[in-house]
Amino acid sequence: MDIVDLVQDPSAWVALVTLVVMEVVLGIDNLIFISILTNKLPVEHRVKARRVGIGLALVMRLGLLATVAWIVQMTEPVFEVFGEGFSWKDVILIGGGLFLVWKATKEIHHNVDPEEHGEDFIAKSNTTGFASAIGQILLLDLVFSIDSIITAVGMTPHLPIMFIAVIAAVTVMLVAATPLANFIEKNPTIVMLALGFLLMIGTTLIAEGMGFHVPKGYIYAAMAFSAAVELLNMLARNRRKRAAGDS
Repeated sequence: MDIVDLVQDPSAWVALVTLVVMEVVLGIDNLIFISILTNKLPVEHRVKARRVGIGLALVMRLGLLATVAWIVQMTEPVFEVFGEGFSWKDVILIGGGLFLVWKATKEIHHNVDPEEHGEDFIAKSNTTGFASAIGQILLLDLVFSIDSIITAVGMTPHLPIMFIAVIAAVTVMLVAATPLANFIEKNPTIVMLALGFLLMIGTTLIAEGMGFHVPKGYIYAAMAFSAAVELLNMLARNRRKRAAGDS
């Protein structure tokens, strides 16, 4: 089917809208990680790091889409452990999940007990290298990209629709990255909540790689509920501050 036929096909438009929404929702995980990671950089480097990281992630995703036939083959088992078959996709999900759990746990530890490491350590951790931040953004985006591409293939066989959906989703990420990062930085309790999200997402990736399917709707419903509770807490705190100021 050529481009003209796709434009005239209502089912193609439905698939495009559905895929764009799915890519944007799946991109929330990545966006939270990018916000927390780049907030550790010096202020003058943060916006550049987000743009470079997300821009390179877009190039990588489009490159992976060009090899979609190879990506789909990554779901085939390549070795067994205790009678359980594992594919390259499973290995990547497990590795990405372990990295995310390690990173989130490390950041939670630093936020809960920063004095244990001393001021010098904190100063170093707050100036994470620019290249290191970009590398970590691309590493995690690789994990999410493979998972989302395999999901997209199950929704539509048309590559142009996949390309448009990825470009639209990454554009949303570029627009939302800085406002989200600023919001997280100004609200310390949001940082802990976001790290909790990353910990949960990392655990889910490991479970998926081990063959345990976890419906993503449950994950995002839990995240939305937790965010709503924290929003109510923030409103209550602001109201108490205003009341204390008036008195």
